[in-house]
Amino acid sequence: MLDDTDRRLLRYLQSDPSASTAELADRAGVSTAVAWRRLDKLTEAGVLQGIEAVIDWRALGFGVEVSLRITLDKTQTNAFDEMISAAREVPEVIEIQTFLGRVDLRLNVLARDMAHYTQVYRDRILTLPHIQDIEQLMLVSTVKADEALPL
Repeated sequence: MLDDTDRRLLRYLQSDPSASTAELADRAGVSTAVAWRRLDKLTEAGVLQGIEAVIDWRALGFGVEVSLRITLDKTQTNAFDEMISAAREVPEVIEIQTFLGRVDLRLNVLARDMAHYTQVYRDRILTLPHIQDIEQLMLVSTVKADEALPL
């Protein structure tokens, strides 16, 4: 699916998302037109889905991150859909993942401090539908947070 030129372009784009197409082309050893066409083709194929700003949530005053592992009461019809829909409405929930196994969902929650987290947990999380069991894991440190693919 990807050839060496595609991989080089993606690798350089990952390392410097603000680089212009001309800069990426120069680093990859191709013309700007070739780089533009390749990146456009990768976007159309869904490989390249966009370029995002990475914001340090701690710098914005959010000092608490908690991962919630949730097991749902699956005897209820549409438990997954209703839970996911309701969890999307909680602004402090920044990530929702579903799993196969004992744990059904993982919610990643940000809060300014423990008082804010306690309020969100009591008022917004515990009121979500179909929760059978919930485990809270507070983030202590991030050892590695590299989303770059080994291209």
